[in-house]
Order: sequence, then C-alpha cells, then structure tokens
Amino acid sequence: MTSESNALTGRKPAMSPAQIWNMSFGFLGIQIGFELQNGNVSRIFQTLGAEVNELAILWIAAPMTGLIVQPIIGYMSDNTWGRFGRRRPYFLIGAILASLALFIMPNSPTLWVAAGMLWIMDASLNITMEPFRAFVGDNLPDRQRTRGYGMQSFFIGVGAVVAGALPWAMTNWMGLSNTAPAGEIPETVQWAFYIGGAALLLAVMWTVFRTKEYSPEQIAAFEKARHEALGIVHGAAKTVRRTARQFFTGGAVWVFAGAIVASLVAWGRSDMQALEVGKELYVLAGLIAAFGAIQITAGLLRNADKDENGFMEVVNDLFAMPKTMRQLAVVQFFSWFAMFALWIYGTPAVTEFHFGSSDTTSKLYQDGADWWSLMGSVRNGLAAGAALVFVLIAARIERRWLHCLNLTIGALGFAAMILITDPALLWIAQIGLGIAWASIVSLPYAILAGSVPAKKMGIYMGIFNIFIVVPQLIAATLLSFLISAFFGGAPIYAMAIGAVSFLLAAIATLFVTDRTAAPELPQASAAGTV
Repeated sequence: MTSESNALTGRKPAMSPAQIWNMSFGFLGIQIGFELQNGNVSRIFQTLGAEVNELAILWIAAPMTGLIVQPIIGYMSDNTWGRFGRRRPYFLIGAILASLALFIMPNSPTLWVAAGMLWIMDASLNITMEPFRAFVGDNLPDRQRTRGYGMQSFFIGVGAVVAGALPWAMTNWMGLSNTAPAGEIPETVQWAFYIGGAALLLAVMWTVFRTKEYSPEQIAAFEKARHEALGIVHGAAKTVRRTARQFFTGGAVWVFAGAIVASLVAWGRSDMQALEVGKELYVLAGLIAAFGAIQITAGLLRNADKDENGFMEVVNDLFAMPKTMRQLAVVQFFSWFAMFALWIYGTPAVTEFHFGSSDTTSKLYQDGADWWSLMGSVRNGLAAGAALVFVLIAARIERRWLHCLNLTIGALGFAAMILITDPALLWIAQIGLGIAWASIVSLPYAILAGSVPAKKMGIYMGIFNIFIVVPQLIAATLLSFLISAFFGGAPIYAMAIGAVSFLLAAIATLFVTDRTAAPELPQASAAGTV
C-alpha cells in the first residue's frame, strides 16, 4: 500500500476517499446478491408451492450457512498470506460461486431445489462478505474506520436499490411479464438474477484488482504502535482459557436445555394441547443442544492437549470476547431478529395486507411483490444517503447515541408498515427502516474494530457474525409460531414484532462501551493504493 519501511515505523497511513471507494466498491455487488435473495426468495418459494407458515423454516438455510461459514473464513483469512494478499482471494472465490448460484436459483424446477440453492448462494455470499468486514479494519486507522464502514454501508444501499428495482423495472420499463403459470418463476425475476450475478462478479473483481493489503508484519507493527499510544503493554494481554471441566459443565447444561426445549415442543404438539406449535421449533432445540456439544468437544480436545487447531482457536476466542463485543452482541441480536422478520414476511405481508391477495398466480399478488421489491429500493436508497450522513457526523456525535437514535427511528418505520394501509404511501415507512439499516451495517462494526486485536480481525468479525445469524435462526424457528399463536397467522404482524425488537436493541446500545480511538499518530500518505 505504501513502502514497507514507512509502514514498519508504526504509522498506519490514512487513505484517500478514492482508495476507500475502491476498497468498498465490491460491497455493491455483494449487496445486489443479498438483496435479490432477501427480496425474492420468499416469492420463489411461494411460487413453487410453499405455504406462508413454511417460509421461516425454509429460510433457515441463510443464517445456518452464515453461522458455519463466517468464523471458518475469518480464521482462514487471518492465516492466509500470498501473492493475492490476505482477504482478496476469498472475495474472488466467493463472488464466482455466488454468481453461479444467482444464475441457477431462478431456474429451480422444484421447491427442494430452490431451498438447496439458497444454502449454496448464501454460503458463497458469506465467503465473499466476511473478509470485506475485516478488510476495513486491516487497512484503515482508527479515525477513518467509521468512514470506511460508512462507505460500505453506502454501497450496500446502492446495491440494494439496484437489486430491488430490477424486477419492477423489467415489468414497467422493459415490458417483461411478471406473471407465469402455476409453479413457474416469472421472467422478470429470472432476468433480475442474471443481471445481478454479473454485477456481483464485476464489482468484486474491481476491488480485488484495484486494492492492495498490508503484510502480517506491517499489521503487527501498526498494532504495536497503537498499543503504545493507548498505554497498553504490547503482548501483555493473555487470553484466559477455559478449562476442560468448564467446557464439560457448560456443554452439559446447554445439552440439557436443548432436551428440555425439545420435550416442551413435543408436549405442545401433542393431540392433548390446543397450541399450534410448529415442528420448526425442534430446530431451535437442536441449536441449543449443538452449542453444548461444541463445548463438550472442546473439553475433550483440551483434555487430550489438542489445542493447536482452528476449531479450538475459534472456541477460545468466542469465550474470550472483549467486553465491547459482548455488549454489542445483545444489540445485534435484537437488530437482526427484526430485520429477518422483515425479510421473511415483507412480501406476504404487503401482498396480503396492502394488495389483498395471497394467491401467487394472481396479478394482484405479483404486483404487490414487485411493489415491495421497489420499496426495498426506496429503503436502501435512503440507507445509502443516511450512510453518507453518518460519515459526516460520526466525529461530532457519540456512535452509540447515534445508533440508539437510528434504531428508534427504525422501530417507528416498522410501526408505520401496519398503520399505513395505502401501498402508495409505504415509502414513508421505508424512511425509518432505511436509516436503521444503514446504521446496523456500519456503526456496530466501527465500534467493534477498535476493540479487537488486529491479528484476529478476521476471526472476530466471523464470531461477531454469530450474533447476527443466531437471532436469524431463532427468528426462522420462532416467528411462525408467534404469528400463528398470537396473530391468527397474519404476516403483517411480523412488523409489530420487528418494532419491539428494534426498541430493545436501541436500549441495549446505551450500555455499550465504545473505546476511544488511539491518540493521533503522525500520518503518512497511502498514495499508490488506488
């Protein structure tokens, strides 16, 4: 990025706006992929025969793959260095796989094929996305990280605008049909996925070939200088490792808790009970027990002195998270629970509540689905604008207060989804949802990046993703039950659940410790990165 001798003085150079732009541009393509997935997969599932109460369990593929893939990719990218750098090889491999998945997904002949393609597509997108988060932490000094994550958030918004508008534009501007015979996916959706796949690959390739990375030695020198500026003795901090006994005890508790939940689900589903308890809650029980099994496995490995492996490093780091990361985990839990409610139930809520149809072969349903996709573009366009504002005001407002305010505005957006009955006015609700979304994908990462060791940036960004995907997994298993049991199966009330969840996230934000950036070091120019 700059000469190694200059970097090894301990001064991480500030990057120019053009360099930050190039570094973040790949997120444009990644978000096009994610938004096509988020905005159209429920539509594809319903078209191929899925009922509304089956959507949540079908969507479980997305967070499950993130839970598995991101910590692994984080660990691998932390320990990768070669001709193409540390993070960039994963950008490219994931983009190629995700593009292929986008080409195949809208041609799924059956529901099970579409569900399988969601697993593959989400895994590929996660391979690309996780290193992008660590990339900003690697390359930018503390004082520029909010700007870097804000720029990522800007491209997330722009990419989502493009992806969300594609099906609507194909119908209204290009004259393609947004309806199809029963069991067939409309050609507007098919072409949107083809265009999105190409855009994803090109955008990621731009970042891969227009940026460079610091070597592990340079990263270590920067971290040492930063610790000295903060008054921390470099290398003094040691990770307190859990004993095998602690792993066994914790694992046993979690396995027992999973068994209890499974028993309650079985009891609730028995003929003697009037409760509508979905079988997807067994997945929740399995996830609880699986966390216990992971701890028991870690205990066995520790007893056998087999600690030098990626599995144990991830588990050790999970239980040794910095205080700020633990606090942010609570915020992320409620934030992403709300967002998953929006993604799963947005299409059926708008088509049924605002357009009056749940028949996937009807023009009303397809018009409603296209309109919701367009509202996604509005929401994400507002998010892109909000991200630029965050870049400008972040230095003037404490980040946790700003995030709290944004989440509260987002809760009002969720409430507006229910209060507004005219679909033409749904753009009003998107204002609040867009501001909250821009904040969710930028400010927590800016806070986190200053609280974790630089040499473990990738693995901690991957672990941080656990607190994004766990609430999504819980949402995928719990939302259907809540809506059926308390709201008569009406998907619009998922928006009420989202509003409450955002408010809880806003309250939790007030308890986050946001470490101040290191005192300013003399800054070198990073010319030559572009």
